[in-house]
Amino acid sequence: MPKVELSNGVKIHYQQVGEGPDLVMIHGLTGNLAVWHLKMAPLLMEHFTVTCFDLRGHGYSTMTPSGYTADDLAGDLHLLLDALEIEKPMVVGHSYGADVSLYFALHHPERVEQLVAIEAGLPALVTERSRDAWEGWDAWGAALEHNGIAIPPEHRSDVQWLVRTSLEIPKKWGPLNGLPRNPKKFLKLLDETTMSTDYEHVGSLTLDRLADVEVPVVAMYSEDTAFTHAHDVLVQRLPRCRSLLLPATEFGHFGPLEQPELVSQHIIDLAAEVPQS
Repeated sequence: MPKVELSNGVKIHYQQVGEGPDLVMIHGLTGNLAVWHLKMAPLLMEHFTVTCFDLRGHGYSTMTPSGYTADDLAGDLHLLLDALEIEKPMVVGHSYGADVSLYFALHHPERVEQLVAIEAGLPALVTERSRDAWEGWDAWGAALEHNGIAIPPEHRSDVQWLVRTSLEIPKKWGPLNGLPRNPKKFLKLLDETTMSTDYEHVGSLTLDRLADVEVPVVAMYSEDTAFTHAHDVLVQRLPRCRSLLLPATEFGHFGPLEQPELVSQHIIDLAAEVPQS
């Protein structure tokens, strides 16, 4: 279980496999590096040196009382790359990990070869997603109801209730598919740290500053994503961004888990398009 202690005192659990150009992968909230190692890392290790790590507070990395904004976690990423002597990787982030990667690219464009933002939500758009009409509430509710969990009307757009209730859904992917989750660590993250409010903190990457992200970005989303507006904002405002849509699936938001072979092939193809510096 390799760990590296960053200069800010946070210990980050990471895994490296493969050979070739550097590829760094960042999971989202409630996840850990296993998101990538279930299927994608074995597919990508023939083409890259793949580095996956647990975000602060997740998996086997240090859980601090605070420090979970996208700016904070982008700072962790910068220190991790320095500690592991990774100069200029291709960066792939999923969900909040995609947000973190965009914040990192804003501040350290010289350290990113290209960026694949899978289902980024953007903290700057949290208010837009809080409206009752947001399509994500229906998608979230349908997933819970598919697993036999009825949603009281008063909780339809209650993020805290939905997150905690979602932890009751059995594992969906990997060898433990169908087995119950152990929610203790994530509940501790919710109850004993500032994570539940930090992820909404806009910080440095306002909508206006998206124009300052200089690196090439691929906005990868499901065709039926609940984050259509975030996709459109990235494509419209980032100076070097293109859209890549994945086929619709049962859950939509979880491309790396639902269609890992396709996502991996896209990453391989995208890397082949960019001359290595």
